[in-house]
Amino acid sequence: MNQVPFIAVEGPIGAGKTTLATMLAAELNMPVLKEIVEENPFMERFYQNLDEWSFQLEMFFLCNRYKQLGDTESKLIRQGTPVVSDYHIYKNLIFSERTLKGREREKYRQIYHVLTDDLPKPGVIVYIKASLETLLARIAKRGRSFEQDMDRAYLRQLIEDYESAMASLAVTEPETTIITVDGDAVDFVAEPEHFDAIAEQVKAHIYGGPVR
Repeated sequence: MNQVPFIAVEGPIGAGKTTLATMLAAELNMPVLKEIVEENPFMERFYQNLDEWSFQLEMFFLCNRYKQLGDTESKLIRQGTPVVSDYHIYKNLIFSERTLKGREREKYRQIYHVLTDDLPKPGVIVYIKASLETLLARIAKRGRSFEQDMDRAYLRQLIEDYESAMASLAVTEPETTIITVDGDAVDFVAEPEHFDAIAEQVKAHIYGGPVR
């Protein structure tokens, strides 16, 4: 890759995005960009009443990520510093297409494109896909109170939405490499060789060949 490396780690809720992004950043000696989740003041209310609080929740995430990525572009990427992020801005559409309806969804789409169309896009996406049971186990393990009563149907649908989104990005952003990690079979935390294999794939794409 000739451009400054920008790597995003993505996947459904509970996939292990932040953990893997942090590990990759340490391995590659890059700063890590982490999304704001628990600081969202609408999060707990959203899980209690999706219809009532969806727009507020999605707008908070969109504005926050817009500011994060804008700062990252000006302070790091434009200065030649590569970055690892634990999200791709496209996730805003993945979630909002499911949580918003009617006029609110259409308004959100318009605002999304106004804010994000000129933001930097990652050259590599590490996509962690996992089954519902794996995600539920990881959600339970990390213990966020607002996630413990998550609707299984919502999470199951989100898994499908992520599959569709990655297929769409492969077409709309052909310059982006998508590395898929099987979250059911790969434990990049407990098994060092699993993480090493992922890291080597990323290095091959950003440096142009195997790195040892």
